[in-house]
Amino acid sequence: MPTIKGSSRFLRGLARQASIPAADIPAFLCPGLLSIPRLQPLKFCCKLSQLSSQQPRRFLNSAAPSLSFTAPVKQEALLAQASLPEQCSGCGAPSQTVLENEPGYYKVTRKSVKEWIQGRKESPEDTIVKASLENAGELAGDLDFEDFSRPKKNVEPPVCDRCHKLKHHETGVSIHHPSIRSIQDTIFESPHKYNHIYHVIDAADFPMSVVPGLHKLLHLTPQRSLNRRSKTGKFYHGRKTEVSFIITRSDLLAPLRVQVDSMMPYLREVLRDTLGRSGKDVRLGNIRCVSAKRSWWVKELKEEIWHRGGGGWMVGKVNVGKSQLFHDVFPKGRQNPITKPRPSEVPSKAPMTLDTLRESFLREDASDPQEESPQTPEQSEGESEWQAPEPLDTSLLLPPAPQEVDYPAMPLVSSLPGTTASPIRLSFGNGKGELIDLPGLSRGDLELHVQQEHRSSLVMRSRVQPEQQVIKPGQSLLLGGFIRIAPTTPDVMILAYSFTPINSHLTSTEKAIGIQTRTRETNVENISLPGTADKIASAGTFHLKWDVTRERSGPLTRNDAVGLKVERLPFRVLATDILIEGCGWVELVAQVRKPRVENIPAQEIAKAEDENAREAGEWLGTAEENGDKEDVHQEVVDPNWPAVEVFTPEGKFVAARRPMNAWLLTASKPVKGKLQGRPRKSMKGMKKVGKSGRKQG
Repeated sequence: MPTIKGSSRFLRGLARQASIPAADIPAFLCPGLLSIPRLQPLKFCCKLSQLSSQQPRRFLNSAAPSLSFTAPVKQEALLAQASLPEQCSGCGAPSQTVLENEPGYYKVTRKSVKEWIQGRKESPEDTIVKASLENAGELAGDLDFEDFSRPKKNVEPPVCDRCHKLKHHETGVSIHHPSIRSIQDTIFESPHKYNHIYHVIDAADFPMSVVPGLHKLLHLTPQRSLNRRSKTGKFYHGRKTEVSFIITRSDLLAPLRVQVDSMMPYLREVLRDTLGRSGKDVRLGNIRCVSAKRSWWVKELKEEIWHRGGGGWMVGKVNVGKSQLFHDVFPKGRQNPITKPRPSEVPSKAPMTLDTLRESFLREDASDPQEESPQTPEQSEGESEWQAPEPLDTSLLLPPAPQEVDYPAMPLVSSLPGTTASPIRLSFGNGKGELIDLPGLSRGDLELHVQQEHRSSLVMRSRVQPEQQVIKPGQSLLLGGFIRIAPTTPDVMILAYSFTPINSHLTSTEKAIGIQTRTRETNVENISLPGTADKIASAGTFHLKWDVTRERSGPLTRNDAVGLKVERLPFRVLATDILIEGCGWVELVAQVRKPRVENIPAQEIAKAEDENAREAGEWLGTAEENGDKEDVHQEVVDPNWPAVEVFTPEGKFVAARRPMNAWLLTASKPVKGKLQGRPRKSMKGMKKVGKSGRKQG
């Protein structure tokens, strides 16, 4: 910020105009005031932040010849730091200029930061003229001159250096992921009576990104049961907090919106299995399957947020698409205008004359006959001192809400896990509600076992059209060179469809082990870090136990074709989906003979599914109620079910779910050009033509 000494020439010019009775106001600012016969003497209170207590205050009036000040050396740097945003609009970290490697650090010499500071600060000349107008008298003091300085371009608030590097160079370091307890404490600081939790779940590894035990930790309203008399809401400690499950990036599941809509019953049942006992007898009508990339169900969700109001909280794990969803569902441009005019407001279309000014003052005197009390020296001295903005209260987990604007700066969207460092609050509807983007919870550290240049390839950005790979006995399927899927059933061939962004390779089990442990020289790329081979362990054995015979039999069971019942078929088709956390899934399908799957009675299978739901419920937080009791019931497993064993770093990052049959939706259709080509030439009568030709010859 330029010093006051640089403006001494302007002050001397104003002091030379002491003989003018109309006060020292430039004529180009307000020509109408030159005709006023008498005004009060001109006064100016200089507002500085670093003036010493021993230096006396000085007022600019008609008797003062000149005025000069000496500003401290670090005043410009301090004012520049005070001009920065309180929080980074990209990651939400508090602004700071000390720790260069931490989120929220601003380099003052960066171009965007300099433009923001220059657009925010006010020149000394503007301050002098504005103070002159305020002290020019009653007639001039009520004029709304607003900002009469040189207009400047609209500069967006800059982001911190970390967000700048993530946005333009795709380089950065993840933050320390918060715990679910810190998210709980943050939501408990909500100033709203009505809150709504938007539990964001990623479609790439659904339902692995479900946060365990969210209902009990956040005191959410219980899910509505199937009973038609079930209550619609419940208050805890004077607040009502509801939840909605938002499955993001649904364009990864199917190419068309109608296909994704047809999968909603499947997604609801998978989520019910994941919730365990708590989701057994509930409606689960609060599920949304959206796609910000394709704008599927985004407008409907935005309208729900607008009409609901209150506090909306984006809760989920890292890299599930919270910030991108925040971009698209935030109600922009809906700030209600203030229709109540001010008493002293003069229409802009009316000419600014002395008669209109006198009439406005007469109306003010009639409405408010009380005279203002004279300003005491203590009050004037307090106003003359520059007050720095109040610092953020670091003891609170929820930062203060910024000033509401129609089109605020949105959070940064990046593939780096843990981009958001602190809650980002944005209000809408003139205080009707606000939307808060919370930092993501830890999703797993699979990227820590992958080389730096290949970590971005773990994120599925677009729908994958896999190839069908047949895993024969003695073979294994490699994903990225460090995840191995090996069948354990010797006499069954398994069809594999890899819906992952990393490359898959089918080879013999011996070669696959050598590639995974880096003990064999080969052209197959292994994207894991050196030393990961020592951490490879078995993640478990997964059985292909879900029957998909009807979906996979084609015309045999289709009603418009053969129309056979599944019970009459001599075979069964079993399948499962192997989930890779944050990466995708692998669909496994196998066809077996019918006697293989009929060894276990149906009652035992139903009982086993019930016990599985109970185990899932304990995994999601119900184990806290039961204490340290161990479940004595075990899953009933048919030894004739086909099974595979998965080997991953540390034996983690994988799970299984009921099959989605995504291959049937993404299978390639016949090429259009082949169907519309020239038809085959008719061979009718060609045999007779050949015989007649031979007779003539």
